[in-house]
Amino acid sequence: MNQKELKELIDLVAEKEFAEFEIERSGFRLKIKRSPDQITHAAPVTQPHVLTPVPPPPIEFPVPARPTAAPAPVEAKKAEPEPDQDLHLIKSPIVGTFYRSPSPTAAPFVNVGDHIKVGQVLCIVEAMKLMNEIESDVSGTIVKIYPQTGQPVEYGQPLFGIKA
Repeated sequence: MNQKELKELIDLVAEKEFAEFEIERSGFRLKIKRSPDQITHAAPVTQPHVLTPVPPPPIEFPVPARPTAAPAPVEAKKAEPEPDQDLHLIKSPIVGTFYRSPSPTAAPFVNVGDHIKVGQVLCIVEAMKLMNEIESDVSGTIVKIYPQTGQPVEYGQPLFGIKA
């Protein structure tokens, strides 16, 4: 939000005589409050205070305990080759939140050691409340799963290591 937009909002709040006004857009949050004893028609503010963006609170999803999933990381270390250069990496095409399963109670799409085919759904990356299925572009075996469920991922960040 630029200085011109801020000034327009402040002028609008003063003109409509709102007691309180709050807006949040793209991680930027602005709250304007007027005290009850303020003069009704105050002069417009020419130099607004610099506001720092307030990030939204993190959203947490409960992850059910899976007793059979505990040995998987141990197997992953045994099956995993030392250098990651031998692996085909499936990278995140968007910024979002990584999920291994379609819902918190459902089984993961894939696990370490699973054989996959081209076009098979590997995970979901949620971006702006949209669930984007990430599909494999190669056939092979899942050797490594980099992010944890519920973890934010960046564009180009490795999600899976596949031995083709």
